[in-house]
Amino acid sequence: MESIHVPTLPSECISNTVQGDGIKTDGFTFAQLQAKKMDMEAKLQALGSVMDSHKVNMKTPLITPDGFPRADLDVALIRTTRAKIIHIQNDLKSLMSVIERHIHAYFASKSQDDVTEDSDLKLDLKTTISSPSQTNKHTLDRCLAKVNSIVHNSPSAVAGLQIGDKISSFGHINFSNHDCLNQIKNLVQESEGRLIHVQVMRELKCGQIQELTLSLTPSKSWGGRGLLGCHILPL
Repeated sequence: MESIHVPTLPSECISNTVQGDGIKTDGFTFAQLQAKKMDMEAKLQALGSVMDSHKVNMKTPLITPDGFPRADLDVALIRTTRAKIIHIQNDLKSLMSVIERHIHAYFASKSQDDVTEDSDLKLDLKTTISSPSQTNKHTLDRCLAKVNSIVHNSPSAVAGLQIGDKISSFGHINFSNHDCLNQIKNLVQESEGRLIHVQVMRELKCGQIQELTLSLTPSKSWGGRGLLGCHILPL
């Protein structure tokens, strides 16, 4: 029986899945895809709160050395929560792939003027994009870090960061105040479970530069080392 004193998640937090990517996206607009991403991120955050309330993560042992369930933990609830987290993380990764394909197809079919005037991309969403065609070289020169590696299913992967992305701002931190990336480390440690907006520059296969604002939520509950699951190098 679940305790009434800990956060719980309603059953609808598990998405209806279909074969393929595991999520229903056929016919979705860019705005609908982004709204679905926001909803899934909120569910992951709620599930992370459940794990945090029990002081466990994805790798905490749930059985004793002699093979019995730990009496100090709600083992059934934790196992169910872990399964939900993995399920939604996989769906979210698939959704991010759909969003990226949508973005690439969009820019392939639009002129620069069309992009800057399109209202669908001006919505106040957690992930937004700007025209890649005329990205200011000065902006690229003032990026503070480059993503060197990302761990599968980590908070960084879920947020949509990719290897090779150049970070132009990380929350309030930018080229002028990052202090050899020490300020990023401090901000991440202070922001566990809270969204940080990260602006990145991404080079597309066509040679154009895409500017994105991603939403990254540091967490200990994702099952790996650290709060982000990525490695960045100063520029």
